[in-house]
Amino acid sequence: MSYGTLQDTPPTGGRAKVRFAPGTLPTPTSSHHPDEDSTSDTQNETFWQRTRSGLQSFYDRNFGLFLVFLAQSCGSIMNLAAKLLANDPSIKFHALQIIFIRMISTSILCSIYCWYHNIPDFPFGKRGIRWLLVLRGSSGFVGLFGIYYSLSWLEFSDATVITFLVPTMTAIVCFLWLREPFTWKEALCSLVAFLGVLFVARPTWLFPHTHRPSSDDPKAPVFSVTPEQRALAIVVAIVGTLGASTAYSTIRVIGKRAHSLVSVNYFAFISTVASFLILLVHPDLHFTLPTTALQWVLIAIIGLFGFLLQFLLTEGLQREKGGRATNLMYLQLVFALVVERVIWGTTPPVESLAGAALIIAAAIAVSLQKQAEKGEGKGKQAEDEETRLLEAEAE
Repeated sequence: MSYGTLQDTPPTGGRAKVRFAPGTLPTPTSSHHPDEDSTSDTQNETFWQRTRSGLQSFYDRNFGLFLVFLAQSCGSIMNLAAKLLANDPSIKFHALQIIFIRMISTSILCSIYCWYHNIPDFPFGKRGIRWLLVLRGSSGFVGLFGIYYSLSWLEFSDATVITFLVPTMTAIVCFLWLREPFTWKEALCSLVAFLGVLFVARPTWLFPHTHRPSSDDPKAPVFSVTPEQRALAIVVAIVGTLGASTAYSTIRVIGKRAHSLVSVNYFAFISTVASFLILLVHPDLHFTLPTTALQWVLIAIIGLFGFLLQFLLTEGLQREKGGRATNLMYLQLVFALVVERVIWGTTPPVESLAGAALIIAAAIAVSLQKQAEKGEGKGKQAEDEETRLLEAEAE
């Protein structure tokens, strides 16, 4: 044998001996076992699997929240553009024209998306719920008019904070319409919220020595609004929150019987038609064409970001629980305060900040109360289909 020979029959009955040819001594055996390589590979593979699984889990948990955050950011940018357009010193755009600009863009883009992706029951929805879709669109238009009208006459932060009445108003609407429970805690929160509105409104009979927003910039624009105009803007804004709350309650009744984008398209189409007809028949209102490049840019921002707001909010709410998504609403106030300081150089008075704190505290308390009620009833299987619905979120 080339590697060694074995003596088959030892002469003395002893143990067989192995003889190796010269230069063919065996290499010393290594202490490393082949199984250790496979164990190391398995550990590395397990580590990357855990990392990949963790990243996927983080993505699944928070992607919807990220979309809602993007939607709220788009909404804040859109409202800023609307505020700049409504208070343009060269030409004033009425709130109805801003609604028309935003919603005709949303309607066109939404229709294209629904048609391309073959959304079920597009464009009219199922026959039995079309009246609910019309109600959702009509009440949504009232809510939209409230926010844009208030942006024309109120400070940016004040107009923004009044929209935080929506969770409180939604609880009241659901109690009156859907017969949902309305606890004494929610009633107390409602009173606190409306007390906050009084601080924001600063009526002269309650605040006779009201100060305007302070500014360090002598060139900062001064809001030339009379107390009557401010009071009317506050009332219209509150009516707008009632309209928005009705829209969200209607969404809850519709539930999953209609695709969310079909509902959005109803909202956009009805708002477009309603704003156009009012502008057409009202003797003191008319369409105003932009005269500067900045105005065209602001109009484009309103149209594009209005659609992105609806689309991202719809996609985000399909992936995210309502409680966490609702909390992102309050980032709009931070954004509004920063914008008011940076662009207009003003700081809201103490009364407005106190009112904002009361309204937000009430909204958070109502949200926590609703989450607690859902947690208590989680094990119940029998639930009316008409009230197993989307969360009430502000647009």
